[in-house]
Amino acid sequence: MTSAPAVASRPGARRDRLPSSSRRRRAAGLLTAVLALVIAAGLSIAVGSNPLGPADIWHAMAHPDGSLSDQIVLDLRLPRTAAALVAGICLGLAGALIQAFTRNPLGDPGILGVDAGAALFVAIGVVLGAVTAVQFLPWAFGGALLVTVTVYAIGGAGRGGPDPVRLTLAGVAVGAVLLGITSAMMLLDPVTFARLRGWNAGSFVERGWDVIVPVLPFVGAGVVVALACARSLNALGLGDDLAASLGARLVRTRVLSIVAITVLAGSATAIAGPIAFIGLMAPHVARWVVGPDQRWILPYTMVIAPTVLLLSDVIGRVVLWPSEVPVGIVTAFVGAPVLIALVRRAKATSL
Repeated sequence: MTSAPAVASRPGARRDRLPSSSRRRRAAGLLTAVLALVIAAGLSIAVGSNPLGPADIWHAMAHPDGSLSDQIVLDLRLPRTAAALVAGICLGLAGALIQAFTRNPLGDPGILGVDAGAALFVAIGVVLGAVTAVQFLPWAFGGALLVTVTVYAIGGAGRGGPDPVRLTLAGVAVGAVLLGITSAMMLLDPVTFARLRGWNAGSFVERGWDVIVPVLPFVGAGVVVALACARSLNALGLGDDLAASLGARLVRTRVLSIVAITVLAGSATAIAGPIAFIGLMAPHVARWVVGPDQRWILPYTMVIAPTVLLLSDVIGRVVLWPSEVPVGIVTAFVGAPVLIALVRRAKATSL
């Protein structure tokens, strides 16, 4: 009689008591997803205007001698694959956090305008002379933070707290305004923004280690904060009153979630520009597989999102060969039908 209250006092305690068979199935599914990610990364390195075989890739990795295939692998495709991997993790986790702490199944850095805010601030940074990828970071973080707080404040205004419909409408409206301002700035000064044209469509072309390495500490911190919030987000999904009665610290959870969303969405935007639908699709797929437990949704999303992004980048390289389609355009075409299929499943959209 005395043990039940102690168990119930922990946030997400009801979801702790999974049968061992369910945990094994989820772990096996996660390993399968990791294998799919490895295959997608291999395709990203092998496929392109100059297709490479396993022997060429192995030679470049183990015994580079400066040949053309070595240069393609080490200087172009390997950093491009790493950029897609990092950006996918960031977008997936940011989308999962937005959906969890706003209880909005349509939550996504793109739909809620977060990446549009980051893109606008990067454009402002370009105007002021910050033209390198490293200098993109503080501008992207500032824009993501401002838009996240603004949209949440608008969606949470009035009685009843944050409403998914208001959040979505506010995000779409704010994002459209910010994208319009960014486009106007680019049209008024096309010479200054020439380097940002491909980036603004979402692209991994010419993304080297000088772009990726400075972002990694921020990505690591964002991932740690996101995973640390998983248990409290489980309780938050039950409603504020019940979550507080279970011992969840609502203010701390929301603040940490906003910090993680800002860092992750800002990092992804600094690397590749605004990319839509990845942060929306991946958490839905994870939720469809593992249910509403954020302790499983977040790790699954970290694997599913970069897999989808890598495959989208590969499709973009071959669909109009020898030209390329920016990955941001491919994800829009891939994301729309996948999302329609997912939202028809009640299990996938329940939060």
